[in-house]
Amino acid sequence: MAIIKVGKTMLQALIFDVDGTLADTERDGHRVAFNRAFAEFGLDWDWGVTLYGALLAVTGGKERIRHYVERYRPDYRKPADFDELVARLHAAKTRHYTALLARGGIPLRPGVLRLLGEARAEGVRLAIATTTTPANVSALLRHCAAPQAESWFEVIGAGDVVAAKKPAPDIYHYVLEKMRLGPEQCIAFEDSENGIAATRGAGLKTVITVNDYTRDHDFSDALIVLDQFGEPGAPFRVLSGTPVNGASYLDLSLVRALFAA
Repeated sequence: MAIIKVGKTMLQALIFDVDGTLADTERDGHRVAFNRAFAEFGLDWDWGVTLYGALLAVTGGKERIRHYVERYRPDYRKPADFDELVARLHAAKTRHYTALLARGGIPLRPGVLRLLGEARAEGVRLAIATTTTPANVSALLRHCAAPQAESWFEVIGAGDVVAAKKPAPDIYHYVLEKMRLGPEQCIAFEDSENGIAATRGAGLKTVITVNDYTRDHDFSDALIVLDQFGEPGAPFRVLSGTPVNGASYLDLSLVRALFAA
């Protein structure tokens, strides 16, 4: 496997968050799927666009449901099997989300597929570090990237594989341990304040691409903050930091330069 040498350090892997980073899955994907699950169970809960933005401060779908009940629905009487209900709701939500993906309603963000292809072509190792479930990751990659896209990633750290979710760094520690790499050998890609808190805790350099829900987050620790990865002829917009050599889209050469900075 090829290794890219950058300065005195070897860049060996790119580690990607999923929701909001690989695809804009939150507003028109997960939110819609949650609401369909609630309706299926006869609940009068409805997560509007603004409310869901506030709920995204809590990572993990099951954790988000519990937080919603505690914070926004003091009128709701929890049944004795509430924890089991939360698990069943989340499973139904995953089913609805997968169905949305299968219909092709949630494309990958601009530049993502190109960057993944460049990394694979040059032997750069790929991994995923996310709080979403493995089923969600599989569905997104299979339906929106390629049928075999899961095999592109050496490690997929997802869901409940670690107890503490982002902003805790545990999922990144898990991925690094599985890959037998140190944080100084990798670069991460995130979209949220919780995400960069996790990468910071794991000692990883981070590239940020914002979305509608995260534009106002604190990304002061990021190498660069972009509105998207961009494509040739469809440039990104730099929100913080300076692109190297006047680059207008994120390719592997720019990733190398950012890593070396």
